[in-house]
Amino acid sequence: MQRCPWCGDDELYVKYHDEEWGVPVHDDRKHFEFLVLESAQAGLSWITILRRRENYRRAYAGFDPRVVAKYDEKKIEAMMKDEGIIRNIRKIESSINNARRFLEIQEEFGSFDNYIWRFVDYKPIVNTWQSISEIPPKTRVSDEISRDLKNRGFKFIGSTIIYSHMQAMGLVNDHIVSCFRYDELKKLR
Repeated sequence: MQRCPWCGDDELYVKYHDEEWGVPVHDDRKHFEFLVLESAQAGLSWITILRRRENYRRAYAGFDPRVVAKYDEKKIEAMMKDEGIIRNIRKIESSINNARRFLEIQEEFGSFDNYIWRFVDYKPIVNTWQSISEIPPKTRVSDEISRDLKNRGFKFIGSTIIYSHMQAMGLVNDHIVSCFRYDELKKLR
């Protein structure tokens, strides 16, 4: 069985590739989870964050944006002492800010899912990459989403982070065509 080579043979990475990456998601809490995790990943490897995912789930109240939006200085101080997550003050503060902005989007659009899927006409973009070297770090659509989120007050949410979000949440199918998941996910379009 052929997979995208980026997941290597690490059991956790393979499980993530085989079961989650690129599957269309329409759950707001999952969207919020990945916005937090992908922002935390900036400058680090994804496997570093994936290995800390349960610690993030605990620190971020099961990724409930309503709870995270209420985090205060005392909570930030506690998070800066939490060795289970990436202790970067800018990333932590931006995630709390982003929870507040996330709630504003939910209020305006009914859900974050309605907001983000409209950028791809509510169906996944299916690419036909032969090699992972062809996959771009960002696209015109991720530029547009990132710009819009920044205009809405989001922080630490560049186009590369957004493109990673699009890949993870299935807004784009970036499995290479020889990967067994490519055709499986293509059918979900």
